[in-house]
Amino acid sequence: MFSVLILTLNEERNLPACLASLLGCDDIVVLDSGSTDRTSDIAKAAGARVVERRFTNFADQRNFAHKHIPFKNDWVFHLDADEQMTVELLRECSNLSAQNPGGIDGFMVAPRMIYHGRWIPHCTDFPAYQARFGHGRRFRFVQVGHGQREAPEMKLGQLNANYLHNISAHSDAELEQKHRHYASQEAAAFFARPRETKPLVLRLLSPNALTRRRALKAISQRLPARGALRFLYQYGWRGGFIDGRAGLSYCILMARYEHWIAEEIKALRRRRVPS
Repeated sequence: MFSVLILTLNEERNLPACLASLLGCDDIVVLDSGSTDRTSDIAKAAGARVVERRFTNFADQRNFAHKHIPFKNDWVFHLDADEQMTVELLRECSNLSAQNPGGIDGFMVAPRMIYHGRWIPHCTDFPAYQARFGHGRRFRFVQVGHGQREAPEMKLGQLNANYLHNISAHSDAELEQKHRHYASQEAAAFFARPRETKPLVLRLLSPNALTRRRALKAISQRLPARGALRFLYQYGWRGGFIDGRAGLSYCILMARYEHWIAEEIKALRRRRVPS
């Protein structure tokens, strides 16, 4: 079997569905960052262990868990409170943890993004893989922008099954507040990010889809009208219009997010220029 790590902060609304999807998991750890609602009580009632730690950033929280929390199993799946495991993913992770494959540190897993009750694969670039399932002693992350990324030295495989990410588990107002906060973190990371050593052309032509996606992001961060460009890319080029009203709403949110990042970068530039 494998263990599950869930990061939380005031997730009483989303946590029950997340925990209910973990049927058969014998070790669930909730790493909580000071919730003031019923998050901890809900987790404990479901049989999960609750560990309290002040939030620093996503990568640091996850690395702390791997270093200091004694998981019952060698393999750990990282799940957020607004996400759920599928039966297929539970089965695939169980089989892999039983095999305990050597020479590999973890696995990339693609989420199915759910917005207003509908899967929106086209405007979310499905499958967009993330490092989520790894060996407890070898799985590590680095902080990039508002989120985390797999440590570059890790050897990763790729799973076939997916997990569900319910974006609209939050209200529209909460989503806007969340993405405005993310925008400020992305802007700060724009200036702190080390220069890439591999030429951009080679990254764009890479056989690895994740490398290509990150190269495109690096280009988009330097283009004018990036919000409008992202909308045209997601809704038109990627076929977001096929995802219906939910796809349109999501593409508008992401276009606004890009605009907020651009505004934050401009503000930081003004503050960095000596008067």
